[in-house]
Amino acid sequence: MLNLKSLFSLSVLGLTLLAVGHTAARAQTSLTGAGATFPYPIYSKWFSDYKKVDPSVTFNYQSIGSGGGQKQISEGTVDFGASDGPMNDESLAKVTSGKILHIPTVAGAVVLTYNLSGVTDLKLDADTIAGIYLGKITKWNDAAIAKQNSGAKLPDAEIAVVHRADGSGTSYIYTDYLSTISADWKSKAGKGTSVSWPTGLGGKGNEGVTGQVKQTPNSIGYVELIYALQNKLSYAEVKNADGQYVKPTLESVTAALATANIPDDFRFSMVNAPGKDSYPIAGATWLLVYEQQKDAAKGKALVAFLKWALTEGEKQAKALDYAPLPDAVQKRVLDRVNTIKY
Repeated sequence: MLNLKSLFSLSVLGLTLLAVGHTAARAQTSLTGAGATFPYPIYSKWFSDYKKVDPSVTFNYQSIGSGGGQKQISEGTVDFGASDGPMNDESLAKVTSGKILHIPTVAGAVVLTYNLSGVTDLKLDADTIAGIYLGKITKWNDAAIAKQNSGAKLPDAEIAVVHRADGSGTSYIYTDYLSTISADWKSKAGKGTSVSWPTGLGGKGNEGVTGQVKQTPNSIGYVELIYALQNKLSYAEVKNADGQYVKPTLESVTAALATANIPDDFRFSMVNAPGKDSYPIAGATWLLVYEQQKDAAKGKALVAFLKWALTEGEKQAKALDYAPLPDAVQKRVLDRVNTIKY
């Protein structure tokens, strides 16, 4: 027969095993995601910092481009997707495994970065940008560029155009802008995460385009602002809808975001926004999640993370040159997150 001491020892052992088992079970919550490179700098920080909030949750995020993020969430091979371009009605209609919600997180600038010896203050308007990417403006000393950059030593050199080679939300924002300001571009290439580029060389990811521009003299490419800053690359001021040349900054992206008309499904565009302070090539980025989660434990963990990201995580946006969601929009998005079922 067991004495009191033995019973006490067994009770302690049982409680210890229960605690260990509970910790082990919590440690098994792993969330997989894939998609946009545009927000990767802030998402990677969020994933790292959230480990301090809930050490039981781990993230495996593949920065493969928005096209890949949309594809994988549609096929149900990841717990969340990420995209800088909202899924269109046709793509959403093809999803048979449930309703996908668009959760906007932050906004940022797509900048025109360039590698041009002796030129550190380049200005470009909409027609010139479209002309370069349509292959109609091919030399740096073209009159269209020269008249906007009086005094700059523009070389008599071919423009090496760089674009994304993969399905990309950064491309979506950029081609959304080009389609908005150029009827010629809209008819010939249009907007999307992947388009048929009239000219140029491709690079994979924001990282790939950054590398191409950095290594190629007389080149121009488009990347998310933080990639240009991290690599100490020059980037152009762009003439906005109000006729002002504006630098891509946190403030000019915030000004553009403030004018955005945001519908109930949170799929919106903010390119070529009105206002003298608005930077014209700016866009939001979204996390794509199923309204009905298939795995209850993962769903619970994902919802908790989203709530943290949209409150505490948003506070980190400005330090990484992203514009946080306005308070009113943040509240609307949190209400949407509360509709996720698990």
